Amino acid sequence: MEKRNIKMVLVFLMAIFLILPGQTAFAEKPIIIGAPLSTAFLYGWDAERGIKLAVEEINAAGGVNVGGKKRPFKVEVIDTRDLEPGVPVSEALLAVEKLILEKNADFILGGPIRSEAGLAAMDLLSKYKKISILTTGVLTPAYHARVAKDYDKYKYLFRITGEAKWIAGGEQIPALIEIGKKFNLNSVYIMIQDVAWARAFGGIFAKILAKKGWTVIGKPEIYPTGSTDFSMGLLKARREKAQVVIIAMDMPESSILLKQWYDMKVPALPFGSIIAAAEQPGFWKATEGKGEYTLANVINAGNAPSNATDWTMKFYNAYTKMWGIEPEGYGTSSSYMGVYVLKDAIESAGTLDSDSVAAALEKTDTMGVYGRIKFDPKSHQVIPSLDPNTGAVGSIFQWQAGKRVVVFPKSIAMGEIKLPPWMK
Repeated sequence: MEKRNIKMVLVFLMAIFLILPGQTAFAEKPIIIGAPLSTAFLYGWDAERGIKLAVEEINAAGGVNVGGKKRPFKVEVIDTRDLEPGVPVSEALLAVEKLILEKNADFILGGPIRSEAGLAAMDLLSKYKKISILTTGVLTPAYHARVAKDYDKYKYLFRITGEAKWIAGGEQIPALIEIGKKFNLNSVYIMIQDVAWARAFGGIFAKILAKKGWTVIGKPEIYPTGSTDFSMGLLKARREKAQVVIIAMDMPESSILLKQWYDMKVPALPFGSIIAAAEQPGFWKATEGKGEYTLANVINAGNAPSNATDWTMKFYNAYTKMWGIEPEGYGTSSSYMGVYVLKDAIESAGTLDSDSVAAALEKTDTMGVYGRIKFDPKSHQVIPSLDPNTGAVGSIFQWQAGKRVVVFPKSIAMGEIKLPPWMK
């Protein structure tokens, strides 16, 4: 009888390990992270992968210490479809509410991703007093401006990634000025997607570059989501002698734009402020090398190889090992860091109470994958920098001979910017 009992215990233990491979067995109730993401698109699936990598690491290391009890994270993902053409904002809101009411999410991490959906979700998250950390998308400055303006209502909402005003004015404009001086370039043509964040980018670029003495050719050329022909705009860029084409598009069809640019040999450097197609490791093969010389801003370091911090390549290699592909673009490293920052805040607060965790998040000061992570205490926007020692640093890379080479900012650059031969 005793042998039979021992055998049953062994079978039970084996079943646990089969059910939870690579995870620690926990007696306590899991902490549920609700992730509203547009999972059919890059900024959704790479965010999901970044979140799940961090959760696996944290759980394997013992979980989250909540008031002396170790609890695991559990991720619940619902597809918001907010990056799909024609999908109403209401669908993203339903996804967020379902995570809260049906999946019993303790925290919301990730999206919604489209700016319009993220802004619309603010009142819903405030209503349920749910801590939310935006880790991908929602680049509009209106988000953190609203938090600062009505702090008591929106104090539960944070953004751990960049936003349009800083990305354009603090990172890309300085990069363009540097390129202009090096190669004697001073004229731009702007091509954008017809969405809120891209329209904001276009306006910021046009205004600031004009003040810097650059020639801005006409008004930004606007393309509906899902457009597949950009030849007329590229012909205009050639005709008006643009030297740089600024592209702000999160739709995958932007790869068509770049193939057309290459085939037409437009003598202007393509510079993606956000250009989803060109961010992915598979872009080179998919375009048969026609993405050569394209510049892409992946917003946070770690989304392309660099030595921004001691943690950068550790994350890069761990992601590659887990998913069989290098970090894929914007939203990857920030989603990964969002989980770690949330863990630290919960442990500091000693509770899952929203007010206590929000107060702890405001005191965040940690070195992460893309530099020093701190939030503005009023707007809850991550504090950016061109130096990873002082803030969250971005990452602009250029496709060179099939590799994504970080070229800006100088503090983390792995190579120099090159011009296509037909520009020389």
